[in-house]
Amino acid sequence: MNPRQLLVPLAFLSLAIAGEQLFANDPLSVAADFEGGSVAEVEIDPAAGSIRFMPGGDPARGWPCWWYFRIDGIQPGQAITLQLRGSTATVGKQPPLGASWAMPKRATYSTDGKTWRQTDPGQRDGHIMTYKLTPDASSVLVAWGPPYTPKTAEKLATRLSEASPHVEAMQLCRSREDREVPMLHFREGTRAAEQRFGVWIQARQHAWESGSSWVAEGFADWLAGDDPQAAWLRQHADVYLVPIMDIDNTATGNGGKNAIPRDHNRDWSAKPHWNEILAAQQKVGELIDQNRMDLFIDLHNPGPGDPTFFFVPPRELLKPQAVEAAEQFMELAYQRISRIEPSIPMNNKPRVTGSNYHPLWRQISKNWVSLNGNPHTVSVCLETAWNSPASTQAGYKAVGENLAIATQQFLAKQPEKP
Repeated sequence: MNPRQLLVPLAFLSLAIAGEQLFANDPLSVAADFEGGSVAEVEIDPAAGSIRFMPGGDPARGWPCWWYFRIDGIQPGQAITLQLRGSTATVGKQPPLGASWAMPKRATYSTDGKTWRQTDPGQRDGHIMTYKLTPDASSVLVAWGPPYTPKTAEKLATRLSEASPHVEAMQLCRSREDREVPMLHFREGTRAAEQRFGVWIQARQHAWESGSSWVAEGFADWLAGDDPQAAWLRQHADVYLVPIMDIDNTATGNGGKNAIPRDHNRDWSAKPHWNEILAAQQKVGELIDQNRMDLFIDLHNPGPGDPTFFFVPPRELLKPQAVEAAEQFMELAYQRISRIEPSIPMNNKPRVTGSNYHPLWRQISKNWVSLNGNPHTVSVCLETAWNSPASTQAGYKAVGENLAIATQQFLAKQPEKP
């Protein structure tokens, strides 16, 4: 079965998905034929105002845990019940993905596609998670978390580059499906390149991890702003930021994680499959060749029960100065992020992605950067918790802002470039 198609076992259902519509007497319907949309196995009970569904997405293109769709035909004051089941889609002989990856404690919804709110905590009963909401509109968008699509990344690049002469909107590359991969370059003043720190920030190597792109946007907004620390960072560094790496799976509503033939974050090899990885390797390689690959941060979201934390390369990959510098940077970041209100739970003990983590551990981005980088290179992955009351647009952007401030504080303590 095509994962973007829906099974409709009840004759009275009203359904709109992927451009196909079935009409019944009740106007309540579902649609996901838009950028990032994803849903499967939809069943609608008009009388109860309930919608039963599973995450969509092709499992060959990553974990089917992301869901995002629109409900139309809502009557004023009508209560809507969402009944979510974990995906049963599989690849080969692999078992289905655990349902908890698709079941946030709170669903996300919006009536305008811009401001996203959380429902009250859902109630799980066995294989079903139930969320309730009463939208104040005839249509509502619902999702696993606040969506961040390629169009959102394009708007960010346009907004900041038009507002500031110190922000350049660039294109990292075009994807295998010929989509533009937006990138931002922050730089102020006439300081020569060789006298600047090199900073690379990237998000969304796994398409379902939408919160990581909001973290990247928070970083970008602060860095483009008027804070004297932001100006210092622009004047002393070249900062490159990519809000979405896995642009194709993000656009098509697929999960991305463990995609075939290779997960983006296992593709940092001598011969990458994905255009985005090859282009990022080339840009990062230029900084390495110039001995100024100072800070590399890969942004992700972790497991359902995890707090915010850092992943780091095995210590044996690093020179002593890189070990010490990484500890300094992570402590600065922890001090700032752990104080955000409302609280975003964070653990200050990093986890290691070594040989026991994954067979392709050397091809994980931060490990590749450490293996190929300069002796002083700090290369880390920040996993921002997605399953908490503060896992919102504002919460994620606060993490990004404080990560950016920690970046400035860390680089201000480093020896200046000769």
